[in-house]
Amino acid sequence: MVGVAKAGITGLSILSIALFNHVFPSSKQASGLVLPLLIFGDLVAVFSYRKHTQWLHLWRLFPWTAAGVVLGYVTLGRLSDHTVRILIGWIIVALAALSFWRRYAAAPGEDKAAALHWSAAAAIGMTAGFITLVANAAGPLMAIYLIAMRLPKMEYVGTAAVFFMLLNLFKVPFMVDLGLITAQSFSFNLTLAPAVLLGTLAGRWLLQHVKQNLFEQMVLLLSAIGGILLIL
Repeated sequence: MVGVAKAGITGLSILSIALFNHVFPSSKQASGLVLPLLIFGDLVAVFSYRKHTQWLHLWRLFPWTAAGVVLGYVTLGRLSDHTVRILIGWIIVALAALSFWRRYAAAPGEDKAAALHWSAAAAIGMTAGFITLVANAAGPLMAIYLIAMRLPKMEYVGTAAVFFMLLNLFKVPFMVDLGLITAQSFSFNLTLAPAVLLGTLAGRWLLQHVKQNLFEQMVLLLSAIGGILLIL
C-alpha cells in the first residue's frame, strides 16, 4: 500500500497508516516504523515523477509544514496513543468532507483554486506538519490542498512526491531523538523495502490507467475511510 500510494493512488497511504496503528500496540511506535518505508517510496516516486513537480505549491506550503513538525515534536510526549488516534481520525474525516463539499457545492464557474486563501494553505501546512510527525498521516491534507489547486494527476503526484520526500527527511532527526527510529526498527524496514518497490511499480501502472475525475474521487474517498478506521 505504501508503494502504490507513493507512485499512484495517494489516498492508500492513510489506509496503510491506519493498519500499522491497528497492528502495533503503540501508535507512536507505528509512526517510527512507517517513516523509513515512506522515505523509500518517496525516493522511487521522485525519480519517476520529478519532472512534473510544481515548485510554487511547495514553496507556499513547506515553511508552514516545517513549523507544524516542530510543534508536533514539542507536544508528542504529552499526548496518549488513544488521543493521537482519535484526533487524527476526526481531522481527516472532517477535511475530506470539506473537500467533497468544495467540489460539489461550489457555484458553476467558480475558480476553486483561486478561492483557497493563503491562510488556508498556512493552516493546512501547519496541521499537516503536526500530524505527519505524530502519525505520518498528512497525506489527506495534502490531497485536499492539491486537489483544490486543480492539478492534473501527473502534476499532483510529482508535486506530492517531492513535498513528502523533503518533509519526511526533515522529520528523521526529530523521530530519532524521540526514540521512534532505532537500529532494530530500521532492520524491520529493510525486510519490507522490496514490497514497497513492487508497490511503486504497480502504482505507476495504475496511475496511467485511471481518469482524472475518478483519481480525485478515489483519493478523497480513501482518505475518509482511513480517518474512520483510526477513529474506530
